[in-house]
Amino acid sequence: MAGVPTTLKGRNFTRVADWSRAELRTLLDLADELKAERARRPELRVLPGRTIGLIFHKPSTRTRVAFEVGIAELGGMALFLPAAELQLARGESYRDTALVLSRFLSALMIRTFEQAEVDEFAEHASIPVINGLTDRAHPLQALADAMTLRERFGSLEGLRVAYVGDGNNVCHSLMRIASRFGMHFVAACPRGYEPDSAIVSSSADDALATGGSVRVTDDAREAAREAQAVYTDVWTSMGLASQTGQRVRDLEPYRIDDALLAVADGDAVALHCLPAHVGEEITAEVLYGPRCLAWEQAENRLHTQKALMALVVR
Repeated sequence: MAGVPTTLKGRNFTRVADWSRAELRTLLDLADELKAERARRPELRVLPGRTIGLIFHKPSTRTRVAFEVGIAELGGMALFLPAAELQLARGESYRDTALVLSRFLSALMIRTFEQAEVDEFAEHASIPVINGLTDRAHPLQALADAMTLRERFGSLEGLRVAYVGDGNNVCHSLMRIASRFGMHFVAACPRGYEPDSAIVSSSADDALATGGSVRVTDDAREAAREAQAVYTDVWTSMGLASQTGQRVRDLEPYRIDDALLAVADGDAVALHCLPAHVGEEITAEVLYGPRCLAWEQAENRLHTQKALMALVVR
């Protein structure tokens, strides 16, 4: 390896929009290097003695495992911190918790509901704060998505990406990173499930500067037409279980199946951030078929999260 750049040490990663195109490319380039080095099995102890704290208000598979394995492979350790077992559960403020944990840890990841919680931790912590997922954003997933697409297509600029389904946190962050890299991004969502209009507007402005585009439609087939990647997520996100029946009815026309992929580019791939509800937002034939990159996306969570830690942890 050529070495880890030091210019991003101490930076937070609370949303994709806070990092420039050049900074995101630095992270993706490092993730590629770390993936290649891991395949050769050398030890890359670039963060010896460092500890990252992992606060979870929501369940996790990929986020937690990628951080715990990733920091161990970089020479440090992870400290799993279920929110219910911290004094946060008894009313200690985010500010006080951030101030205290900054004295113990080298970095802090938070997976929670409100974006404001992550932002308040970042405001008061003196260590890097990483957004592990909120109801508004999933920037870690967007990093793995970009890495996966770049691996498959060689370049992100000009790539045509269609997202179909609920315009949720995954859609928001994917849209953000697509606009940063000059992709042509279309979100197809039924009325009432559109992505946040402010995020759409600012992403569209960003895309103009990078040669890309961002738009929203309610027609899944129109969005998928000639797309090189067709992406979806679960129809019912965490915390919305009471709406499951209505959501399944409303989103049924937005399933990724062979018929939808047939209108996409001949070499198009299917993407899913997982976990998947097979038969709802994606069919088994697509998810487990040769055109699906969901498993590459899942693996790349490890490499991008390792790169992020290597870049920001002092």
